Amino acid sequence: MVALTPPPEVQAQFAAAERLTQAGRTAEAAAAYQALLARHPALPEGWYNLAHARRRLGDAAGALAAYAEALRRGIADPQEVHLNRAVILAEDLRETDAARAELLRALELAPAYRPALLNLANLHEDLGEREAARARYLELLGLNPGDVQALARLGQLTGREDAPPLIATIQERLADPGLSFADRASLGFSLARLRDACGEYGPAFQAATAANAASRASVHPPARYDRAAQEALTQALIRAFPAPAPQAADPGPGPQPIFICGMYRSGSTLTEQLLAGHTQVRPGGELTLLPQLIGARVNPFPAAMGRASPTTLEDLAREYRAGLARLFPGALHVTDKRPDNFLLIGLIKRLFPAARIVHTTRDPLDTCLSIFFLHADPQLSYALDLADTGHYFGQYRRLMAHWKSLYGPDILDFNYDALVRDPRTAVGGLLGFLGLPWQESCLDFRERAGAVRTASVWQVREGLYRRSSGRASHYGRELAGLAAELRAFGPG
Repeated sequence: MVALTPPPEVQAQFAAAERLTQAGRTAEAAAAYQALLARHPALPEGWYNLAHARRRLGDAAGALAAYAEALRRGIADPQEVHLNRAVILAEDLRETDAARAELLRALELAPAYRPALLNLANLHEDLGEREAARARYLELLGLNPGDVQALARLGQLTGREDAPPLIATIQERLADPGLSFADRASLGFSLARLRDACGEYGPAFQAATAANAASRASVHPPARYDRAAQEALTQALIRAFPAPAPQAADPGPGPQPIFICGMYRSGSTLTEQLLAGHTQVRPGGELTLLPQLIGARVNPFPAAMGRASPTTLEDLAREYRAGLARLFPGALHVTDKRPDNFLLIGLIKRLFPAARIVHTTRDPLDTCLSIFFLHADPQLSYALDLADTGHYFGQYRRLMAHWKSLYGPDILDFNYDALVRDPRTAVGGLLGFLGLPWQESCLDFRERAGAVRTASVWQVREGLYRRSSGRASHYGRELAGLAAELRAFGPG
């Protein structure tokens, strides 16, 4: 097929739409592409750009349709379109089988297409398909032995028995002075995990320290945690929500949300998977609905709460429930397990006065150590230094104490350590708190179908185990200063 050059007026309209995209005026860009394509539908790049804009606007179905039209119109590099469709299907619509099919189609067209191989390996991980994931990462390393992301992910899948040769390989790659900070962070966190699995706790801590330093340096300017700003945010939230929420109108039809929140690495994913075994509950994962609505309706938050009218809040609650209904049609209850939703409990109770909050907790030292070993987004700047993590933990505890003073009966502290000691009692209390009848299936989740998108995916797949409870005892010398600071916050 010979590509035809569009006439000048069409090129000008296309360029104008592109400028709108670059300016961040996504809705206007989408409208411009739609108007252009209504007159000139044989423009595969136009359909491609329209799909991109629609996804940014939250229209997953519209984006898929536009990408399909780009394929039908003979877009160049169709494997990239199939990859983009797979990402939408997996992340936005949770249709993992369809996402897998798109990735396999991309690989039919371009067998060595790295993004599709990497995404397929990630999908295998999310689905608990360890050996399939390993095979894809090894395939990537076969194509390029220097593929840092494949090597780092392989390290996350490797057990103690097979760790020594992989440790040596990672150390060899880390010795390359030309390695970027981002790649150093990826390999460093993988090395820390392998060292920890082998019981080499001192070297593991050193590897995690170096990985966090590389992660900090991987962004410009380097990521820094602002203690004063975090303290100001905590105070602003307390000031914006000084008293229990007044009664509000029912937000209308849609699934009832169950909010699961707490510090990162405190057991929120495990808690969601327990609830996912109940026939009345659908797992929502780390939903972006509430932050997006806040950005659109109550911005800047929490300062704008003072001028948010009851109508605005009613609309926000209705839109949230409608969003749940679109994502999970027919669901009775949906879990929203963004850990940092603990910052939003005051607003959540304004929107949904009857909402129940499952507050996941864990030994504070274990929590902070697990965060330190986590390859988080460097913008999560408090995670890059144990002292900063301790400070953030203190502000979190201060805010949770405030929410409990307002909504104590509606907040359940669901403790990871108590759960692994006595799962049946803990899960029974959780279901009772949520008004759900006991179902034995909540305790049998290791082989449950469905994707788990989390840094702790393999811990969740392994089920309830005590290995992570008390993990900080292996790092007594390294954590001595943090332990002294955290004693003021209680058992967490």
